[in-house]
Amino acid sequence: MIQTAPYGLSMSDLYLFNEGSAYHSYRYMGAHPIALNGVYGVRFAVWAPNAAEVHIVGSFNDWDSGIHAMERIGTTGIWASFIAGIGEGETYKYEITTPSGERLLKADPYAFLAERRPLTASVITDLNDFPWRDERWVNSKEGRSAYTNPLLVYEVHAGSWKTKGKEVFLTYDELASELVPYAAEMGYTHIELMPLAEHPFDQSWGYQITGFYAPSSRFGRPKQLMHFVDCCHERGIGVILDWVPGHFCRDDHGLRLFDGMPIFEGPDEKLADKPLWGTLAFDFSKNEVVSFLISNAVYWMEMYHIDGLRVDAVASMINLHMDKPREQYTWNKLGGTDNLDALRFLKRLNETVFHYFPHTLMLAEDSSAWPAVTSPTYLGGLGFNFKWNMGWMNDILRYMSHDPADRPQYHHLITFSLLYAFSENYLLPLSHDEVVHGKRSLLNKMPGTYEEKFAQLRLFYGYWMTHPGKKLLFMGGEWGQFDEWKDAETLDWMLLDYDLHGKMKHYVQTLNTLYVSEPSLWERDCDAAAFQWIDVHNAQQSIISFIRYGKKRFSIIVANFSRTGYASYRIGVPEAGIYRTIMNSDDERFGGYETQHSLKFVSENVAWHGYNQSISLHLPPLSFQLLSYDLGDTH
Repeated sequence: MIQTAPYGLSMSDLYLFNEGSAYHSYRYMGAHPIALNGVYGVRFAVWAPNAAEVHIVGSFNDWDSGIHAMERIGTTGIWASFIAGIGEGETYKYEITTPSGERLLKADPYAFLAERRPLTASVITDLNDFPWRDERWVNSKEGRSAYTNPLLVYEVHAGSWKTKGKEVFLTYDELASELVPYAAEMGYTHIELMPLAEHPFDQSWGYQITGFYAPSSRFGRPKQLMHFVDCCHERGIGVILDWVPGHFCRDDHGLRLFDGMPIFEGPDEKLADKPLWGTLAFDFSKNEVVSFLISNAVYWMEMYHIDGLRVDAVASMINLHMDKPREQYTWNKLGGTDNLDALRFLKRLNETVFHYFPHTLMLAEDSSAWPAVTSPTYLGGLGFNFKWNMGWMNDILRYMSHDPADRPQYHHLITFSLLYAFSENYLLPLSHDEVVHGKRSLLNKMPGTYEEKFAQLRLFYGYWMTHPGKKLLFMGGEWGQFDEWKDAETLDWMLLDYDLHGKMKHYVQTLNTLYVSEPSLWERDCDAAAFQWIDVHNAQQSIISFIRYGKKRFSIIVANFSRTGYASYRIGVPEAGIYRTIMNSDDERFGGYETQHSLKFVSENVAWHGYNQSISLHLPPLSFQLLSYDLGDTH
């Protein structure tokens, strides 16, 4: 028999919360409109184990702390209360009296909505009864493996994809009307939204959070976000949310010193402080913090039908020295620099999420060399199913920034990644981090003339799209945003009126369509036997060629990173027959010079590159080509 606590709470639930295994704690923590003993009102529950007193203040009692006191529930550290006659839309905070007698006004850590900044109160909100229409999408995921299907992600900052004026953002409904059809038209399989949890400072981009359960009120109300996700699913687009379990901001109304003591952060300031970001790290050794965070991951998937989480800053979570000055170094009980509590947390997080949502995506944004990030926890891994390939991203962007004349000496930067490409299940990110803070846009990283910049970006995208690994591109990259990302302004949509930018968008759309429709580019992404170099060593000419094998077909990729073109460039091929050009980045439709859109090449009995057969093709400068082998076609 479940023992009941006051106000309809379950002692079993509260025990699990204290134990660190309450994975749906949002169902009873926070503010919930309910009927209690036949009386309608709102039940409140908050964890404040060190508080001397807790009162609820809000719009319903004129913010008078002398009216609605909360009751401590045994030794759980949880305080609860029920206020009759109030409901949705009321604003509130907890007034917490600390052990020293200080009074703090705190927003609800479990609030489902917050006031629009700069106001900071929580808002009573009922998330139930949204009329979801995505049953077909949900059912379709059950028979689909993320590993053997295309994953092409469009990364979006909701506050600057489009705006209606200075700090006048599109609402979730408007994003559903504009962003969703745009992403579908462009051929993306998923939209990844930079953090939407409530945050006070726009320029934090959502990575410094005060309301982990509250979708940002900048863009509307929670059920409008549900509508956005529902519209994505109706168009066959998944939704990934940037999720930030590593740290939280220091604002007074947030989690810092929540009850006068460090309960969400650790008591050791050297361990808790994140000086690079001006934030505080969660204390993963506390069971209640684990319940809070894992419940939050489950919450986004259960209540908002989110299809995956991109877990931010994993390296910073698992390394005690990461981004800290030497005077703040700490060591674990074994004398090492691994954050053992964070490692345990990440493993439990992934085990729990995949238990409830076996077909979800858990993506690690991890720059460390930690092994087996995407291996199952029962094999000693962290349990993610994909990891961002930061090494590939750094190497290829460094390579592309060099003038083509100098590239022969940096040839290893475009080939080294294949030495480890199958050590993890990778996603290749071209994210917001690479086009901000003076790093320049992807287009403007390319050296050379105006026209060469576009040619090289097309070439770069072709290599990115055909390299093993899933894909992510930040908004604006699809048409060659020239300036770097300006987080407080809309993207430069007017560039589409210029010929080469418009053609770049057409190129990316065509490349996206090719990727999704060509199984050899994703069907065996995690299988080392499905990749084979044709020629990896041609540093002198800055040309690489390789094969991607699917289950039933294969593709040939040739990339020329030099300014020299070749009327007849020979490559070895594994089968006799006909090879057809499916994609050529130098096509005039995309801003290049080639006027023949589809060429075919009959293999010759000329040994080359270790193969008995070879073909000779026209290879323009600064170009990428993909050729498909037509099995059995002899015409």
